[in-house]
Amino acid sequence: MEGDYAQLRTAGVDLGGLMTVLGQHLYSTPLVALRELVQNAHDTIVRRRLEDAQAPAAPRITVSGDLAARTVRVTDTGTGLTDAEIHQYLATVGVGYTRGLRQSGAGEDELIGMFGLGFLSAFVIAERVTVHTTSYQQPGRGWRYQSSNGEQYSLTPAPAREVGTVVELLLRPEHARLAGEDYLARVLGRYCALLRVPIYIGSAAEPVNPEPPPWRDPDAGNEHPVQARKRQLRFASRFESQFEPICALPVAAPEHDLRGLLWVQDGGTYGNSDNRNLSVFVRGMLLDDDARELLPSWAGFAGGVIESSRLMPTASREDLQRNDAYRAAQHAIAEALITGLASLAREQPEAWRRILARHNEALLGAALCDARLFELLAGEVRIPSSHGELRAGALRRDGVIHVGLGGGGFEDMLFRMLGVPVARGDRYAVLPFLRQWAQRHGGRLIEIGTEQGNRQLFTEQPLPAEEVEWLREALGDGERLVPARFAPAELPLMAVPDREAELKRRLESDEADKRISMTALRLVRGFTAGIDGSAPARLYVNLDNPAVAALLATARRDPAAAAPAARLLRAVKQLMDSHSEHSEADGQEPRLNGALAAIGESALRLLPPAPES
Repeated sequence: MEGDYAQLRTAGVDLGGLMTVLGQHLYSTPLVALRELVQNAHDTIVRRRLEDAQAPAAPRITVSGDLAARTVRVTDTGTGLTDAEIHQYLATVGVGYTRGLRQSGAGEDELIGMFGLGFLSAFVIAERVTVHTTSYQQPGRGWRYQSSNGEQYSLTPAPAREVGTVVELLLRPEHARLAGEDYLARVLGRYCALLRVPIYIGSAAEPVNPEPPPWRDPDAGNEHPVQARKRQLRFASRFESQFEPICALPVAAPEHDLRGLLWVQDGGTYGNSDNRNLSVFVRGMLLDDDARELLPSWAGFAGGVIESSRLMPTASREDLQRNDAYRAAQHAIAEALITGLASLAREQPEAWRRILARHNEALLGAALCDARLFELLAGEVRIPSSHGELRAGALRRDGVIHVGLGGGGFEDMLFRMLGVPVARGDRYAVLPFLRQWAQRHGGRLIEIGTEQGNRQLFTEQPLPAEEVEWLREALGDGERLVPARFAPAELPLMAVPDREAELKRRLESDEADKRISMTALRLVRGFTAGIDGSAPARLYVNLDNPAVAALLATARRDPAAAAPAARLLRAVKQLMDSHSEHSEADGQEPRLNGALAAIGESALRLLPPAPES
């Protein structure tokens, strides 16, 4: 069509909308604005060292606050700004001198800023921002910038000051607490803990970042190991807010530009405990103080601090990009933790014993995640059992390890009589750990309550169908009756819950429908379809028991004569079974009272009648 032509346009920027994004969506906390301003001050000091031969040998950043006036000032001894640089960098969104400096290759490993948004974050917490600055390029001239929204600003000449910049924030009332110097010291002492430039709060004589981290100290290699450990633990205590660190484990992966310190917490954990905490510093500035996903999932007892210039922040600088550098850091941290624990076991036995005592259950699960950890822990961790907590080797009797899949119940009764410990297979990681242990160190695992495990314990024996039916009627309470021979011979019968049937009921219940996705549910029901869940338990009747043998012999001649003895044996079974899980399944009440009454009645029948008075 005549007159059609392409038009080249420049996109506009709604700065008000951008401020909303910064304030409500990009930055999760107003503290980020303080971090960004200190970061800018740091970068301008780095720039001055690179560009100005007269840069001070002892640069500094001072952050002062006045609660009454609601003001915060950030003062640096950096390059300062010319009027042209104020227009080009300070007042232009997304443009920063730091980015160009980094792209030139200068100070790449020290400069922090990346996106040109840092200064704009000041308007998230301030109703007015004033900047006083004098550039090292024009030491005789000063400039005063002022803005209330970051969009319109005034720039006027001002008396020259010491080379550097002062950024003054008049805080919004809702952020007034940021002006408290105690608060500033606490916050910046954490955010800026690894910055090489000292940060002073108000008129304080000591900076909030007084000493380098242990991995940066040039004298660390000359320390006695005991002194080095003390210093590492002192550093770890600054970052571990919940627990005292037991020990510190260095992280050193120069191939990934990763350094830092991990520690093990002195607080008891269980299998599902997750007290991981990891602080990540990028070029000396705290980026994320909850980067727990960089730690292995099995290390719920670990904390740490790391720094790297390869880890890339997101635009908010409050999280890390999940890129190749992130995955490399995950691997390096896991390796440092595994090798550190092994070194600890060799060199610090007292600390190692404390770790085993505090985190036994969590370490049991950790051992399953790495072959080296398994070898380290296989002979150390303790397994909960009917005989207390025992090492795996102590559970093995005559080449067999017995594992119960439920708590208490028939397992405790049976194996107390046999004098054999039963591992608590229902506890976190116990069963898979023992399976691996038996494969590596030898031994046969009997998983009690499963069909395969029960076959190894109870040797089934044939009986005529009519005798099986009579025993079921006389002794049973809905269990599947199985004539068998088993030890000890003194035990006449034993009701064994069918753990596979329990699993079938649990997975096929309505509640499971709500928790499990349809795809997973179809797979689960495909598995459980082969399980016969018609009976909640098997009732094994011991044909080696003299009372059972006599009961059967009497029943063959006169079933009525055998009924009182059968009633007594059934009551004994109910008494043993009264505290087990399946006795209360499906809403049934424990049968303890009924069992005791039946035993009393049977005893009365066995006694001669009382003489008439």
